[in-house]
Amino acid sequence: MANTAMLDNRINKQIKSEPLEATVAATEEESVILAEKLTQVAIPLQVLLQALNIAKYDKAAAFRYADKYLNNIRKSKWVIIKAA
Repeated sequence: MANTAMLDNRINKQIKSEPLEATVAATEEESVILAEKLTQVAIPLQVLLQALNIAKYDKAAAFRYADKYLNNIRKSKWVIIKAA
Protein backbone atom coordinates (compact mmCIF):
# COMPACT_ATOMS: atom_id res chain seq x y z
CA MET A 1 0.00 0.00 0.00
CA ALA A 2 2.80 2.39 0.88
CA ASN A 3 4.55 1.63 -2.41
CA THR A 4 1.44 2.63 -4.34
CA ALA A 5 1.18 5.91 -2.43
CA MET A 6 4.84 6.71 -3.09
CA LEU A 7 4.40 5.94 -6.78
CA ASP A 8 1.30 8.15 -6.95
CA ASN A 9 3.22 11.00 -5.30
CA ARG A 10 6.09 10.62 -7.75
CA ILE A 11 3.71 10.66 -10.71
CA ASN A 12 1.89 13.72 -9.38
CA LYS A 13 5.18 15.60 -8.88
CA GLN A 14 6.27 14.72 -12.40
CA ILE A 15 2.97 15.85 -13.91
CA LYS A 16 3.01 19.13 -11.96
CA SER A 17 6.56 19.93 -13.07
CA GLU A 18 5.82 19.43 -16.77
CA PRO A 19 4.34 22.44 -18.49
CA LEU A 20 0.91 21.70 -19.91
CA GLU A 21 0.38 22.60 -23.54
CA ALA A 22 -2.91 24.37 -24.02
CA THR A 23 -4.67 23.74 -27.30
CA VAL A 24 -5.83 26.81 -29.17
CA ALA A 25 -8.28 26.79 -32.04
CA ALA A 26 -7.18 28.42 -35.28
CA THR A 27 -8.73 31.73 -36.25
CA GLU A 28 -10.37 32.14 -39.66
CA GLU A 29 -7.24 33.85 -40.95
CA GLU A 30 -5.02 31.01 -39.71
CA SER A 31 -7.37 28.48 -41.31
CA VAL A 32 -6.99 30.32 -44.62
CA ILE A 33 -3.20 30.24 -44.24
CA LEU A 34 -3.38 26.51 -43.53
CA ALA A 35 -5.55 25.94 -46.61
CA GLU A 36 -3.20 28.00 -48.80
CA LYS A 37 -0.23 26.04 -47.51
CA LEU A 38 -1.87 22.72 -48.38
CA THR A 39 -3.19 23.79 -51.78
CA GLN A 40 0.22 24.79 -53.13
CA VAL A 41 0.42 21.19 -54.32
CA ALA A 42 -2.25 18.81 -55.52
CA ILE A 43 -3.69 17.05 -52.47
CA PRO A 44 -6.83 15.03 -51.89
CA LEU A 45 -9.80 17.04 -50.66
CA GLN A 46 -10.03 14.71 -47.67
CA VAL A 47 -6.58 15.81 -46.46
CA LEU A 48 -7.54 19.48 -46.65
CA LEU A 49 -10.82 18.91 -44.83
CA GLN A 50 -9.10 16.82 -42.15
CA ALA A 51 -6.54 19.57 -41.52
CA LEU A 52 -9.29 22.19 -41.26
CA ASN A 53 -11.27 19.98 -38.87
CA ILE A 54 -8.20 19.56 -36.67
CA ALA A 55 -7.66 23.34 -36.75
CA LYS A 56 -11.08 23.90 -35.18
CA TYR A 57 -9.70 22.44 -31.97
CA ASP A 58 -5.90 22.59 -32.14
CA LYS A 59 -4.07 25.00 -34.43
CA ALA A 60 -0.60 23.59 -33.74
CA ALA A 61 -1.72 20.02 -34.41
CA ALA A 62 -3.31 21.07 -37.70
CA PHE A 63 -0.11 22.69 -38.93
CA ARG A 64 1.92 19.64 -37.80
CA TYR A 65 -0.52 17.42 -39.74
CA ALA A 66 -0.11 19.61 -42.84
CA ASP A 67 3.69 19.68 -42.54
CA LYS A 68 3.87 15.92 -42.09
CA TYR A 69 1.65 15.33 -45.12
CA LEU A 70 3.63 17.75 -47.29
CA ASN A 71 6.95 16.25 -46.18
CA ASN A 72 5.69 12.77 -47.09
CA ILE A 73 4.70 14.04 -50.54
CA ARG A 74 8.12 15.61 -51.07
CA LYS A 75 9.88 12.41 -50.03
CA SER A 76 7.92 10.31 -52.48
CA LYS A 77 9.21 10.13 -56.01
CA TRP A 78 7.04 12.29 -58.21
CA VAL A 79 7.63 12.78 -61.90
CA ILE A 80 6.61 16.18 -63.16
CA ILE A 81 5.95 16.48 -66.87
CA LYS A 82 6.01 19.99 -68.25
CA ALA A 83 3.86 20.72 -71.26
CA ALA A 84 5.75 22.15 -74.21
